[in-house]
Amino acid sequence: VSMAKEEMRDGSHLLDVCVDFVGRDGVKDMAEVASRYVQHVNAPLMVDSTQADVIEAALKRAGGRCIVNSINLEDGERRLDEICPLLRRYGAACVALTIDEDPQAGMAKTADRKLEIASRIHDLFTRKWGLDEDDLFFDPLTFTIATGNEEDRRLGLETLEGIRRISERFPRCQILLGLSNISFGLKPAARAVLNSAFLHEARARGLTAAIVHASKILPQNRIPQEQWDAAMWLIFDRRGDARPEGMPEGFDPLLHFIGLFPEGTEAVEEKRTLADLPVEEALQRHIIDGEDKGLDATLERALGSYGPLAIINDHLLAGMKVVGDLFGEGKMQLPFVLQSASVMKKAVAILQPHMEKAGASGQAKARIVLATVSGDVHDIGKNLVDIILTNNGFEVHNIGIKQPLSAMLEAVERTKADALGMSGLLVKSVAVMEQNLHELNERGLSVPVLLGGAALTRHYAEGTLRSIYRGPLYYGKDAFEGLSVCDALAGGNLSRVDAEIDERLGKRRAVDAKVAASRACAVGKEPGGAAVAVASPDGGAAARGEQGSLGTEASRAAGGIEPVERVPEPPFWGARVVAHVDLDEVFPFINQNALFRGQWGLKPGALDADAYEALLEREARPALARLQAESREAGDGFLKPQVVYGWFPCARAGDDVVVFDPQDPARELERFSFPRQKSGRRLSICDFFRDGADGTRDVVGFTCVTMGPRATERAKALFDSNRYTEYLYAHGFGVECAEALAELWHKRMRAELGIGHEDSPRIRELFQQKYRGCRYSFGYPACPDMSDQEKLWRLLQPERIGCRLTENHQIDPEQSTSAIVVHHPGAGYFAV
Repeated sequence: VSMAKEEMRDGSHLLDVCVDFVGRDGVKDMAEVASRYVQHVNAPLMVDSTQADVIEAALKRAGGRCIVNSINLEDGERRLDEICPLLRRYGAACVALTIDEDPQAGMAKTADRKLEIASRIHDLFTRKWGLDEDDLFFDPLTFTIATGNEEDRRLGLETLEGIRRISERFPRCQILLGLSNISFGLKPAARAVLNSAFLHEARARGLTAAIVHASKILPQNRIPQEQWDAAMWLIFDRRGDARPEGMPEGFDPLLHFIGLFPEGTEAVEEKRTLADLPVEEALQRHIIDGEDKGLDATLERALGSYGPLAIINDHLLAGMKVVGDLFGEGKMQLPFVLQSASVMKKAVAILQPHMEKAGASGQAKARIVLATVSGDVHDIGKNLVDIILTNNGFEVHNIGIKQPLSAMLEAVERTKADALGMSGLLVKSVAVMEQNLHELNERGLSVPVLLGGAALTRHYAEGTLRSIYRGPLYYGKDAFEGLSVCDALAGGNLSRVDAEIDERLGKRRAVDAKVAASRACAVGKEPGGAAVAVASPDGGAAARGEQGSLGTEASRAAGGIEPVERVPEPPFWGARVVAHVDLDEVFPFINQNALFRGQWGLKPGALDADAYEALLEREARPALARLQAESREAGDGFLKPQVVYGWFPCARAGDDVVVFDPQDPARELERFSFPRQKSGRRLSICDFFRDGADGTRDVVGFTCVTMGPRATERAKALFDSNRYTEYLYAHGFGVECAEALAELWHKRMRAELGIGHEDSPRIRELFQQKYRGCRYSFGYPACPDMSDQEKLWRLLQPERIGCRLTENHQIDPEQSTSAIVVHHPGAGYFAV
C-alpha cells in the first residue's frame, strides 16, 4: 500500500498490479491486494496477470473501472476467449499487445505488422465480442534501440510509425506503450533522457498512455540541449547521409549518445579526487573499485615512497583482502571481484620491470598445483580459484581438465609445490578424488590437498575424505575459502584451520548422537539397536529389481502412478540430427535468474530489491545483450547450436525401462535400470511407462544438444588473456545457452507428441515445469548413474554433432547436455 501511495505522489494516474509468483496462490494474493487498495488507495487499477481467475479476483473487488493487461493473438484467439467475457461482465477496459501466432515474428516489429495485428484484434474485440472500441488500449510494442545491432537501429521509428497508423485507423481507441523498453541496456541517466524524448515523439503521433515510472520522465526544458539532440539523432537513426551537420563520416548516434553519459556524479567525483588521496589509500581504491584508469600514475607516485614488493605486499594485497571480505559479506558480487583481480594483475605487470631493475625477488607466498580430476571437463570453479590465488600472491600451476593423478604428481614434483588442489563438478568426480587419495596413501605421499567442487560437501570432505588421507586435507566451498586455507598454509598456521574443522566435526557428532537417540526412543530401542536400518542385507538388489525385487504391480503401487490411457504417437521413429538451430529461437529460453545468480554470481547479497534491480540493469542485462550480439556475428559467432534426438518404442519391466528397435519391435536395444526412492512415494522413473502387458508399447524420447566447441575455446582465450570478468560471463552464457537449447527442444518434442498445448504460454513458467512430462539428465537425483550415458550414446550417436563422452561419462564440449524425455503427465523431478 505504501508503494502504491508513493507512485501516486510521483504523478501516476493508475497502478499496474501484478501478483504472479511461482508457488503462490495468485487468486488469494490478488484478492488481498485489491481489497487493500480499495480501502487505502484512491487510484484506478490495471490488473496484470496471465491467469484469468487471478484477473477476475481483482475485478470482483476493485472499485470503479479497471484495465486488464493484457490480450494478444500469440495462441490465436484463446486469450481473447478467456478475457473478453470478463471484460463484458465487469465493464473493464483492456490492453491489447500486437503479438500473433507467427512462430518467427510473433512480436510485431514493423509498422505494417503492428497495424495488421491491431486490425485483427479490433475486429474480434468489437464484432465477435461486441465490446466498445473506446475500451481498447493498443500496445504496438517498442524494443530497445541501444544494442548496436543493425536490425535494431530503426525499431523506434517503426514503433512511432505504428502509433501514427493505428491512431489514424482507430481514432477512438487508446494507444499505450511500455516506454522504458526503448532504452533497455543504457545507464539510468541516459535512459531517463531517451525515454523522455521518445515519449515526446510518441505523444505527437497519437500515444495516449504509457507504462512508466512517472518521476523518471523529464520535461524537455530540464534536459540539456546537447543530450536532447543526441537522443533525437538516435531515435531517428541519423547515420550516413542523414547524419547531423558537422558530424564526420562514420558517425554513430548510439555511441555519440552513450558518450554524453559518463559515470554518475558520485563516481566522477571519486575519480577526480583519487589523485588527491594518500597514495596508500589510492592503491587500495584501485583494487577495491576494479578501476585501472590512472593506475600507472598512482603506481608511479607510490614508487617514490615504496619499493615494488612493498607496494604489492603491503597495499595492493590489502585491497584484495578487502575485496574478499566484501564478497564474504555479500556486499560484492563475483564479476566485480574478478574486475579487482584483473586490476591487481595489471598492477603487478606494471611493477615487474621495477622489480627486475631493483633485483627484487617476487617471492610467492606458496606454490599450488590445480587440476580438474580425470574424466571431468568442467573448469570454471578451478579457474576462479586460480584467479583469486594468483592475484593474492600465490604461484599457481593450473594444469587443466581431465587430469590423472600421475599428471598432478608430476606437476607437484616439477614445481616443488606446497599443495595440490583437485576440483570436479559431478558425483563421479568425488569418487575419483577419493581414489586419488587412496593412491597417494599407497605411494606414501602426504602433500597437503585442497578439494572443491559442486558435488562435494563439507561434511563428506572433512568427515570422510579427511579420515581416509594420511596427509593434510582441506575443503573450500569457494575461491575465498581456498585462499584462507592457502594463507594459513603459507603462514604456517594450518593448526588453526585444523582446530576449526575439529570443532565443526565435534558439533556434528553431537547432533548425530541426539538424532540417533531420538529415533531409538521413538521405537523403544537403545541407540545403535537394530530398529534403525542403515542398509539392506541384499546390498540394494531389491531396489534394482534383482532377486527378491518388487513385482511390476507391487512396484507400481509403490510409486502410485497409473499408466496413461493413450500413448502419444511420435512423428518418426529412431534418431535425427538437427544441424542448425537459429540462435534467436534459443535466446528467449535462457533462464536469466540461473544465468545472473548462478553462473555469473550476481546475487543480491546485502542489496535491497531496488539496488539489486539497478545492478542487473547496469551490469547483467547489457552483458547478456552484448554476448547475444557477438554470438550472432557471421563467421565470428562462437555458438553453433545442434541437436540429435529421437523417439523409440519402450516398455516397463520391473524397475527397468526396455527400449526396442523401431524396425524390429521384438528386439531389445537398451535397458535402463532406474533406482527407486526408499521412502515417501517410493518413485522411480520406470513408474511413468506402461508395462506392455496388453501388447501396447509406450514411447520414450532421448536428446543431446550442444552449443559447439567454440564456446569453450572462447572462454579459454579470455581466461588466458586475463580478461577475468569477460571469461566468467562468456563461460556462464555458453552453459545457460545449452540449457536454453535443451528447454527449447523439449518444448518441440512435446509438440511433436501432441501434448504441447498443455505448456504454459509464459516461457519463464516452463523453468518451473509448467508443462506435461519431464526431462531427466543422467547424473542428477532421479537417475544418478552417469554410465547410462553410454546407452543414450548408442541410441543417438551424438558424435554426429561433435559430442563425445569422457571416461567419467561427461559430455565434451562442456556446453552440452543430454536427457531422457518422459511424456507421462505425472512425471516430475524427485530424488532417490
